[in-house]
Amino acid sequence: MVLPTRCLYGLGAAALDPAAVERVFEIKQRPKDKPILVLVHQMSDVARFVRRIPSRARRIMEQFWPGGVTLVFEAAPGVSPLLTAGTGRIGIRLCSHPVSRALVKAAGAPLTGTSANLAGRPACADIFHLDPHIAAAVDCILDAGPLAGGVGSTVVDVTGEHLRILRDGVIPADRILAIT
Repeated sequence: MVLPTRCLYGLGAAALDPAAVERVFEIKQRPKDKPILVLVHQMSDVARFVRRIPSRARRIMEQFWPGGVTLVFEAAPGVSPLLTAGTGRIGIRLCSHPVSRALVKAAGAPLTGTSANLAGRPACADIFHLDPHIAAAVDCILDAGPLAGGVGSTVVDVTGEHLRILRDGVIPADRILAIT
């Protein structure tokens, strides 16, 4: 399904269902070596998908969630290699858009949170700009009207001794590094 996230539309599927995750890869024409993050409903949901939550990650979550920051953790045993692209790491973000949060809550499990675009193409902030291939391939499109657009989440790897900013985004790296 296509669903609203904080600033862009995303492709949401049952993240714990390998067939659903495979379908996201097919629809996006995404290479299998690119991980797909998951959207969770509340901070306590993170623990079931990660080996551990470092204290600095907890501080980032408390300060910047929901939305704004995607954290990359060491994946717990049993997390699908489809989601991790075989890296052993999982990206997680707490949804900030009320529709996405409600969907994750209703599902009782995480949803995928990748942008609703073909791999390498621009994402969209308005359903009217959704790629026709994506629109034809999904089961459902949830139109929440035009979204804010702009920069996506800042992606922070919390697996090592030091934080690594993997992608600059809406929350400046210096603000993140200042609280850790």
